[in-house]
Amino acid sequence: MKTLPKERRYETFSYLPPLSDAQIARQIQYTIDQGYHPAVEFNEDSNAETYYWTLWKLPLFNCSSPQEVLNEVQQCRQEYGNSYIRIVAFDNIKQCQVMSFIVHKPGTSGSSGGSNYRY
Repeated sequence: MKTLPKERRYETFSYLPPLSDAQIARQIQYTIDQGYHPAVEFNEDSNAETYYWTLWKLPLFNCSSPQEVLNEVQQCRQEYGNSYIRIVAFDNIKQCQVMSFIVHKPGTSGSSGGSNYRY
């Protein structure tokens, strides 16, 4: 049995191969279809002990397409390119965050949890 190479792992999807732009959009569409509210957060540090990230604007309550979320990611990336950026989904019934995944790492040419996402 082969173990995974030693490298820093991040939240949801970090153990999968890098997601393509279309796969990211499908994940966002899934959150919208489930009635969750997507939001964009950023932070200079991605340690697992860092529970509080800064919210980029308010959650996108009336969001109807993944492109709206991706546009916000792009704006956040332009202003805070030296920070980690993630997309989170909030459930208004359970009153909690139900999903998050990193879409930009500082020092990468694209934006991502390991791939070349282009927005």
